[in-house]
Amino acid sequence: MTATFEWNNIDTVLLDMDGTLLDLYFDNYFWQVLLPKHWGELQGITATQALQQLMDWYEKEKGKLPWYCLDYWTDRLGFDVFALNSHAEHLIKMRPYAESFLQHLAAKDLNVVLVTNAYQKLVGLKMEITGIDSYFDHIISSHDIGYAKEEQEFWHKLNDRISFCKERALLIDDNLTVLRSAKQYGIEHCLAIAKPDSQIDAQDTMEFYAIHSFADLFT
Repeated sequence: MTATFEWNNIDTVLLDMDGTLLDLYFDNYFWQVLLPKHWGELQGITATQALQQLMDWYEKEKGKLPWYCLDYWTDRLGFDVFALNSHAEHLIKMRPYAESFLQHLAAKDLNVVLVTNAYQKLVGLKMEITGIDSYFDHIISSHDIGYAKEEQEFWHKLNDRISFCKERALLIDDNLTVLRSAKQYGIEHCLAIAKPDSQIDAQDTMEFYAIHSFADLFT
Protein backbone atom coordinates (compact mmCIF):
# COMPACT_ATOMS: atom_id res chain seq x y z
CA MET A 1 0.00 0.00 0.00
CA THR A 2 0.99 3.64 -0.25
CA ALA A 3 1.34 5.39 3.10
CA THR A 4 -1.40 7.96 3.71
CA PHE A 5 0.96 10.38 5.44
CA GLU A 6 4.32 12.07 5.00
CA TRP A 7 7.00 11.34 7.55
CA ASN A 8 7.78 15.04 7.89
CA ASN A 9 4.24 15.45 9.29
CA ILE A 10 4.90 12.92 12.08
CA ASP A 11 6.53 13.66 15.46
CA THR A 12 5.27 10.70 17.51
CA VAL A 13 4.86 7.05 16.50
CA LEU A 14 2.62 4.97 18.77
CA LEU A 15 3.11 1.25 18.22
CA ASP A 16 1.04 -1.61 19.55
CA MET A 17 2.84 -4.83 20.50
CA ASP A 18 0.76 -8.02 20.07
CA GLY A 19 -0.51 -8.44 16.53
CA THR A 20 1.41 -5.38 15.38
CA LEU A 21 5.11 -5.76 16.15
CA LEU A 22 4.72 -9.34 17.34
CA ASP A 23 2.85 -12.24 15.77
CA LEU A 24 -0.55 -12.61 17.44
CA TYR A 25 -0.32 -16.37 16.99
CA PHE A 26 1.34 -16.70 20.41
CA ASP A 27 -1.50 -14.87 22.17
CA ASN A 28 -4.28 -16.67 20.31
CA TYR A 29 -2.64 -20.03 21.02
CA PHE A 30 -2.17 -19.15 24.69
CA TRP A 31 -5.73 -17.96 25.37
CA GLN A 32 -7.62 -20.33 23.08
CA VAL A 33 -5.60 -23.55 23.28
CA LEU A 34 -3.01 -23.74 26.07
CA LEU A 35 -4.93 -22.05 28.87
CA PRO A 36 -8.24 -23.91 28.23
CA LYS A 37 -6.37 -27.22 28.11
CA HIS A 38 -4.56 -26.54 31.40
CA TRP A 39 -7.59 -25.14 33.21
CA GLY A 40 -9.78 -27.95 31.85
CA GLU A 41 -7.40 -30.52 33.32
CA LEU A 42 -7.59 -28.78 36.70
CA GLN A 43 -11.41 -28.73 36.53
CA GLY A 44 -11.78 -32.27 35.23
CA ILE A 45 -13.45 -31.13 32.00
CA THR A 46 -12.42 -31.30 28.36
CA ALA A 47 -10.45 -28.52 26.68
CA THR A 48 -13.49 -27.84 24.49
CA GLN A 49 -15.76 -27.43 27.52
CA ALA A 50 -13.18 -25.22 29.18
CA LEU A 51 -12.84 -23.05 26.09
CA GLN A 52 -16.61 -22.60 25.86
CA GLN A 53 -16.74 -21.36 29.46
CA LEU A 54 -13.68 -19.16 29.02
CA MET A 55 -14.98 -17.60 25.82
CA ASP A 56 -18.13 -16.53 27.70
CA TRP A 57 -15.97 -14.90 30.37
CA TYR A 58 -13.63 -13.35 27.79
CA GLU A 59 -16.58 -11.77 25.99
CA LYS A 60 -17.86 -10.15 29.18
CA GLU A 61 -14.48 -8.53 29.86
CA LYS A 62 -13.55 -7.74 26.25
CA GLY A 63 -12.20 -4.24 25.74
CA LYS A 64 -11.79 -3.62 29.48
CA LEU A 65 -8.67 -3.75 31.62
CA PRO A 66 -9.49 -7.06 33.42
CA TRP A 67 -9.45 -8.93 30.10
CA TYR A 68 -5.76 -8.09 29.76
CA CYS A 69 -4.84 -8.54 33.45
CA LEU A 70 -3.05 -11.79 34.22
CA ASP A 71 -3.58 -11.28 37.97
CA TYR A 72 -7.32 -11.05 37.35
CA TRP A 73 -7.32 -14.38 35.51
CA THR A 74 -5.00 -15.94 38.08
CA ASP A 75 -7.51 -15.11 40.82
CA ARG A 76 -10.47 -16.26 38.73
CA LEU A 77 -8.97 -19.53 37.48
CA GLY A 78 -6.98 -20.49 40.57
CA PHE A 79 -3.50 -20.92 39.11
CA ASP A 80 -0.56 -18.73 38.05
CA VAL A 81 -1.56 -17.69 34.52
CA PHE A 82 1.68 -15.79 33.87
CA ALA A 83 3.77 -18.89 34.67
CA LEU A 84 1.90 -20.82 31.98
CA ASN A 85 3.54 -18.58 29.35
CA SER A 86 6.75 -20.56 29.73
CA HIS A 87 5.09 -23.47 27.90
CA ALA A 88 4.61 -21.40 24.74
CA GLU A 89 7.18 -18.59 24.85
CA HIS A 90 9.01 -20.15 21.88
CA LEU A 91 6.06 -18.83 19.81
CA ILE A 92 6.84 -15.19 20.68
CA LYS A 93 8.15 -13.84 17.38
CA MET A 94 8.38 -10.57 15.46
CA ARG A 95 6.13 -9.87 12.50
CA PRO A 96 7.79 -9.49 9.07
CA TYR A 97 10.15 -6.49 8.88
CA ALA A 98 9.04 -5.22 12.29
CA GLU A 99 12.56 -4.82 13.62
CA SER A 100 13.73 -3.29 10.34
CA PHE A 101 10.93 -0.75 10.72
CA LEU A 102 12.04 0.04 14.28
CA GLN A 103 15.57 0.56 12.97
CA HIS A 104 14.15 2.85 10.29
CA LEU A 105 12.36 4.90 12.97
CA ALA A 106 15.53 5.06 15.07
CA ALA A 107 17.24 6.88 12.21
CA LYS A 108 14.59 9.62 12.38
CA ASP A 109 14.10 12.28 15.04
CA LEU A 110 10.84 10.84 16.34
CA ASN A 111 9.26 10.02 19.68
CA VAL A 112 8.66 6.25 19.43
CA VAL A 113 6.30 4.82 22.03
CA LEU A 114 5.11 1.28 22.69
CA VAL A 115 1.45 1.41 23.77
CA THR A 116 0.06 -1.98 24.68
CA ASN A 117 -2.81 -3.52 26.62
CA ALA A 118 -0.50 -6.36 27.66
CA TYR A 119 0.16 -6.88 31.35
CA GLN A 120 3.46 -5.42 32.55
CA LYS A 121 5.08 -8.77 33.39
CA LEU A 122 4.17 -10.09 29.95
CA VAL A 123 5.59 -6.96 28.31
CA GLY A 124 8.83 -7.59 30.20
CA LEU A 125 8.97 -11.21 29.05
CA LYS A 126 8.39 -10.27 25.41
CA MET A 127 10.98 -7.49 25.54
CA GLU A 128 13.47 -9.94 27.03
CA ILE A 129 12.84 -12.49 24.27
CA THR A 130 12.79 -10.05 21.34
CA GLY A 131 15.29 -7.48 22.61
CA ILE A 132 13.41 -4.56 21.05
CA ASP A 133 12.93 -2.43 24.16
CA SER A 134 15.91 -0.23 23.26
CA TYR A 135 14.02 1.16 20.26
CA PHE A 136 11.40 2.95 22.38
CA ASP A 137 11.48 6.29 24.13
CA HIS A 138 8.61 5.08 26.32
CA ILE A 139 7.01 1.69 27.00
CA ILE A 140 3.45 2.17 28.25
CA SER A 141 1.07 -0.57 29.36
CA SER A 142 -2.61 0.23 29.78
CA HIS A 143 -2.16 -1.18 33.30
CA ASP A 144 0.15 1.77 34.01
CA ILE A 145 -2.61 4.12 32.84
CA GLY A 146 -5.58 2.43 34.51
CA TYR A 147 -7.71 2.10 31.36
CA ALA A 148 -7.63 -0.16 28.31
CA LYS A 149 -6.75 1.40 24.95
CA GLU A 150 -10.33 0.85 23.80
CA GLU A 151 -11.40 3.52 26.31
CA GLN A 152 -11.16 7.28 25.72
CA GLU A 153 -9.65 7.82 29.15
CA PHE A 154 -6.55 5.89 28.08
CA TRP A 155 -5.64 8.42 25.38
CA HIS A 156 -6.25 11.45 27.59
CA LYS A 157 -4.07 10.02 30.34
CA LEU A 158 -1.42 8.85 27.87
CA ASN A 159 -1.11 12.39 26.51
CA ASP A 160 -0.87 13.74 30.05
CA ARG A 161 1.98 11.30 30.67
CA ILE A 162 4.11 11.70 27.53
CA SER A 163 2.69 14.88 25.91
CA PHE A 164 2.35 14.51 22.14
CA CYS A 165 0.59 16.44 19.38
CA LYS A 166 -2.45 14.45 18.23
CA GLU A 167 -2.32 15.99 14.77
CA ARG A 168 1.30 14.87 14.31
CA ALA A 169 0.95 11.37 15.77
CA LEU A 170 0.81 8.01 13.98
CA LEU A 171 -0.77 4.95 15.64
CA ILE A 172 -0.26 1.46 14.21
CA ASP A 173 -2.46 -1.19 15.84
CA ASP A 174 -4.18 -4.44 14.84
CA ASN A 175 -7.24 -3.83 17.04
CA LEU A 176 -9.94 -1.94 15.14
CA THR A 177 -11.76 -0.91 18.33
CA VAL A 178 -8.54 0.62 19.62
CA LEU A 179 -8.02 2.45 16.33
CA ARG A 180 -11.54 3.84 16.47
CA SER A 181 -11.00 5.04 20.03
CA ALA A 182 -7.72 6.71 19.06
CA LYS A 183 -9.34 8.34 16.04
CA GLN A 184 -12.19 9.62 18.20
CA TYR A 185 -9.62 11.12 20.57
CA GLY A 186 -8.10 12.98 17.63
CA ILE A 187 -5.01 11.02 16.61
CA GLU A 188 -4.64 12.07 13.00
CA HIS A 189 -2.89 9.10 11.42
CA CYS A 190 -4.09 5.54 12.16
CA LEU A 191 -2.99 2.38 10.36
CA ALA A 192 -4.27 -1.16 10.87
CA ILE A 193 -2.47 -4.49 10.51
CA ALA A 194 -3.95 -6.70 7.81
CA LYS A 195 -2.74 -10.04 9.17
CA PRO A 196 -1.99 -9.91 12.93
CA ASP A 197 -1.86 -13.72 13.31
CA SER A 198 0.39 -15.47 10.80
CA GLN A 199 -1.77 -18.60 11.02
CA ILE A 200 -5.12 -16.89 10.27
CA ASP A 201 -6.41 -15.17 7.14
CA ALA A 202 -6.17 -11.39 6.89
CA GLN A 203 -8.85 -9.44 8.76
CA ASP A 204 -11.29 -6.99 7.23
CA THR A 205 -9.87 -3.66 8.37
CA MET A 206 -12.89 -1.77 7.02
CA GLU A 207 -12.45 1.97 7.51
CA PHE A 208 -8.68 1.91 8.11
CA TYR A 209 -5.81 1.57 5.70
CA ALA A 210 -3.87 -1.58 6.53
CA ILE A 211 -0.32 -2.77 6.03
CA HIS A 212 0.64 -6.37 5.32
CA SER A 213 4.30 -5.81 6.14
CA PHE A 214 6.25 -2.99 7.74
CA ALA A 215 8.32 -2.93 4.58
CA ASP A 216 5.29 -1.14 3.07
CA LEU A 217 6.28 1.91 5.10
CA PHE A 218 9.94 2.26 4.26
CA THR A 219 10.59 0.69 0.85
